[in-house]
Amino acid sequence: QVRLVESGGGSVQAGGFLRLSCAGAGNAYGRKCMAWFRQAPGKEREGVAGVSIDSGTTNYVDSVKGRFTISQDNAKNTVTLLMNSLKSEDTAMYYCAARPTSGCPLTAFWYSDWGQGTQVTVSS
Repeated sequence: QVRLVESGGGSVQAGGFLRLSCAGAGNAYGRKCMAWFRQAPGKEREGVAGVSIDSGTTNYVDSVKGRFTISQDNAKNTVTLLMNSLKSEDTAMYYCAARPTSGCPLTAFWYSDWGQGTQVTVSS
């Protein structure tokens, strides 16, 4: 099983942007849904955005709508999360996740494959 590997995290000031990437995504590895989750210290893991690989349908948690964009690059087997207008409350460890069936519920229970995570820190 090919691992999911995240990259692109870092530190940024509020209002800035970051682009996260996840390698090992998509149909080439039997992954029909790709999603991004995040977890801040002392908080539960939260679903941020998902994309169904076959249909391209995306979904987002309300708190990031209009600021974050999830996209897929099937040729490179990657999924990207572009995060704009970052806020201090976006600070968390961000994880890429995958499941072998279509539909991307933003609930961690439904995902079988996880990356190691990449830290995003937003300072105000």
